[in-house]
Amino acid sequence: ARAALLCAALVAAGCAAAGAAFGPYGALRAALAALAGLGLGELVLRHCRRRFGGVTGDVFGALAESAGLTALLALALG
Repeated sequence: ARAALLCAALVAAGCAAAGAAFGPYGALRAALAALAGLGLGELVLRHCRRRFGGVTGDVFGALAESAGLTALLALALG
């Protein structure tokens, strides 16, 4: 659990650093978009584990697509 939190913090920090090119609001927006994507990915993973009893390649694909779409929507609408 700690490794996952550390990884999420590093991803958010990296996205904030990339968003900093657009000012402080851009950094915050990019970090929050990344956290929203990671959060939705975690929810989808938990649901699939409970519903299917495990993880398959299709689940990994769904995680990647849903997390990416959530981050892009957060950036576009933010």
